[in-house]
Amino acid sequence: MKPADKPMSFVQIYDTTLRDGTQGEGFTLSGHDKIRVARRLDDLGVAFIEGGWPGSNPKDAEFFERARDLEWNTALIAAFGSTCRAKGGPEDDANLQALLDAQTPVCTLFGKTWNLHVTDVLLTTLEDNLRIIEQSVAYLRAAGRRVIYDAEHFFDGYRADSQYAIETLKAAIRGGAETVVFCDTNGGTLPWEVETILREVKAAIDHPFGIHTHNDGESAVINALVAVREGAIQVQGTINGVGERCGNANLCSVMANLELKMGRRCLPEGGLSKLYELSHVVDEVANVTPNDHLPYVGKSAFAHKGGVHVAAMRRSAQSYQHIAPEQVGNKMRVVVSALSGRANLLSKAEEHGVDVGSVADVVGVLNEVKELEARGFSFEAAEASVAMMLKRQQPGYQPLFELVDFLVNVEHRQGRGIFAEAMVKLKVGDEVQHTAAEGNGPVNALDLALRKALIGHYPAIAAFHLADYKVRILEGQNGTEAITRVLIDTRNTTRLWSTVGASANIIEASWQALVDAVEYGLSVAH
Repeated sequence: MKPADKPMSFVQIYDTTLRDGTQGEGFTLSGHDKIRVARRLDDLGVAFIEGGWPGSNPKDAEFFERARDLEWNTALIAAFGSTCRAKGGPEDDANLQALLDAQTPVCTLFGKTWNLHVTDVLLTTLEDNLRIIEQSVAYLRAAGRRVIYDAEHFFDGYRADSQYAIETLKAAIRGGAETVVFCDTNGGTLPWEVETILREVKAAIDHPFGIHTHNDGESAVINALVAVREGAIQVQGTINGVGERCGNANLCSVMANLELKMGRRCLPEGGLSKLYELSHVVDEVANVTPNDHLPYVGKSAFAHKGGVHVAAMRRSAQSYQHIAPEQVGNKMRVVVSALSGRANLLSKAEEHGVDVGSVADVVGVLNEVKELEARGFSFEAAEASVAMMLKRQQPGYQPLFELVDFLVNVEHRQGRGIFAEAMVKLKVGDEVQHTAAEGNGPVNALDLALRKALIGHYPAIAAFHLADYKVRILEGQNGTEAITRVLIDTRNTTRLWSTVGASANIIEASWQALVDAVEYGLSVAH
């Protein structure tokens, strides 16, 4: 049975990431990307996937063409479009024909609810608007399509003329719409307004309804939840809340709240545990930086920094977490910083498999962290550097190598442009290694020289490569004497780890981060 056919107690999730989400600034998807995301949504178990607006652009046309040949396990594919033109009929309307040509089982039509839009935007009469709503829905129904009607600007329209707004809903119902969806298109309606208006509307019409909210007033998710409490059987939104202006209701938060807080099923069994992965896949496919602070699915959603918090959670994870992160596919993280206590470092040592000799050793590292952060270091995103600080406190620890000298030259040579060369002299045991390497920049040259000096003793270093290099200038008022913080991401065949360095000299800061990266990779991440 499709989710759309389930009893009223099952809340239908209608995903519009592929259409409304792509109207958000900086968020784009190719036709191929849309298929990838849609397959993930189907695997999650949403009831409807809105693929786009047929006829509006080649990407949407590609999606619908490819979607027709695919098998969907849980989701129904929906095509989105507007009612027919003012003073025209549905039979000769290109938009409605494009909806039929998409060959989707569901068509979602939006129409005008607000009298302002009818007279000043659509440039027609209130009576004609009712006609085109009813006729457009009826035309698609006669062609065998299931029709969802999106009442655009419903809450603004209701506040302007409640009677007329309700008449637009009745027109869609007469045409055969299976669900009417109340859209907070401008996103400015507050939760108590949603509650009051929906109660009044329910007294005027008895028909299945849904909710579509935008986040311009930071109320999209709560407005959607309020609507469900008032009887909405369908919630429309997007993954991660992407969308025009401030975005749409974040379905990740909506779905988690529905199932974990309200006891309302909206996904098949086990679907909720896929939320974290889905959230990050969507960002990856769209090539956008994930928002680490999103509820439920953000990397920082269950990250704990305060020492008091971490100490309490080592006794009971429930003490500072509202749910178990595994329920949504996330995990708890402990962050180390100047605000940390001993519990933060004990947790971090356990996480990285580092044996801590005594609490005194942890206290020593904690004091070192605080001192270094005062000098410009930051360990929140450099957990491998923290792990190495703990490891170096172990009794009998011997560094894998010791620096004797390094030299970095950057020159401009005629016919070659900018040229970087690094020399490194290291002591490995009783042996001194003296090597040089060229690179496309000073840090690249230094990294290559370091690896060259060590590979004979530590062959595993051949699998390491510098995955990312970030620089931040601190205390900019000091000009060229400002502290530079360097964050390096290093990867081998199975893992990724991050290290940090800080100095008034960018090369020294880079060296600090490189040394931690190599030592961690050889002694902890192996």
